[in-house]
Amino acid sequence: MTSTPTLRAAPRPFAELTAWHAAYREDILEPALPIVDPHHHAWLDGRGRYLFDDLAADVNSGHNVLATVFVQSGENMYRTNGPAEMKSVGEVEFVNGIAAMAASGRLGKAQLCAGIVGFADLAFGDKVQPVLDALIAAGNGRLRGIRHNMAWDESPATADHSSINKHNPRARELCLNADFQKGVARLAQCGLSFDAWMFFPQLPELIDLLRRNSETRVILNHVGGILGIGPYQGKRDEIFATWKGYMRELAAFPNLTVKVGGFGMPRCGWDFHLRDTHATSEELAAAWKPYVETTIELFGPSRCMLESNFPVDKFTCGYAVLWNAFKRLTKNYSAADKAALYKDTAVQAYQLKDLPAA
Repeated sequence: MTSTPTLRAAPRPFAELTAWHAAYREDILEPALPIVDPHHHAWLDGRGRYLFDDLAADVNSGHNVLATVFVQSGENMYRTNGPAEMKSVGEVEFVNGIAAMAASGRLGKAQLCAGIVGFADLAFGDKVQPVLDALIAAGNGRLRGIRHNMAWDESPATADHSSINKHNPRARELCLNADFQKGVARLAQCGLSFDAWMFFPQLPELIDLLRRNSETRVILNHVGGILGIGPYQGKRDEIFATWKGYMRELAAFPNLTVKVGGFGMPRCGWDFHLRDTHATSEELAAAWKPYVETTIELFGPSRCMLESNFPVDKFTCGYAVLWNAFKRLTKNYSAADKAALYKDTAVQAYQLKDLPAA
C-alpha cells in the first residue's frame, strides 16, 4: 500500500534543488538513445543560479545528450547601456560564450547552446529588423529563432517569468496585434523560427496567427501551456478537453511543431514539487501520459520534440529522472519515431549541424 506523501507549504528554494535531486537516483533507461534537448535556460538573478557548469552537470548526468538549444530567459544578461530594443543582444552574446566553451569539449561531449533562441520585441513590426540583424551577428552562426513571451492570464496565480522582464512584459492578445504579426513574418525573411510561449486559453490566438502567416516556422512551447492552479485547480478533465480541441485545430498547420514538456512547472498543478520525497519517473510518466500521447498522436513524431525546460522543471525532478519519464512513455515506439522525438525533429526545427557522434 502506497503512503500519501507529506506536502510542503511552498516549493523548495531553488538553491536546495540540486541536493534534493542528488539524494534520489534511478538507473538510466536506454542510455545510448541520442538526445537533442531543444529547450533550456540559463540565468543568474533573483530566480537563482543556473549557468554553464550547472547545465553541463545536468546534461552529463547519464543520458546521451548530443546538443542543446538555449531559449531566452529574461533580462539577467542584457546589456546595461544602449537603446532599449538592443539590450537583449547581450543575452545572445553571453550564451554564445557558453556555446564556445562547450565547443572546446571541456564541458563534456554535448554541444551546449548549439542553437540559440533570443528575444526581440516583435511588436515593432517591420522596424524590428535592425534588432534581428544585431542578434544574428551576436549569435555567430548559432541564432536560430526568436521567442517573444505571450503568456497572459487574468489570474495572478499563473504569473509567468516574463513578469520580471520589463523588456518583455505580459500583454493581452499580443498575438493578434497587426504589428506583432508583421514582426513574426520578418523572421521567415531572416531564416529564423518563432518560439510561441502562451497558456492554453490563448491557443485560439495562435490559430489566428498561423492563418495569417504560413511562411514562418513556428514552435509551440510546452504543449501550449497547461494550467492547473488558481482558477484552473481541480478542473483537469475539463481543461484537458479544451486543450485537446485547440491542439487538434493547430495540427492542421504544417509550419507548426510542438515542444513536448514543461510539465514540471508548478503552474501545471501537480504536487510533485511540494512532496517530501522525490517523484519517481513512473509517477511522472503516469501524470504526463495523456498530454504526451495526445500531442504525438495529433502532430506525429516528426513534428514533436521532447524537451527538458530546465531549470524551470527542476522544481519537480532531476534532469536524469525527467528523461527517464519520457523514455517510459515512449518505450513501445519504433526506433524511427524515437529518433524523431528525441533528436531529429529538434535538429530540423533549429537547423542544427555538426553534432557530436552518437
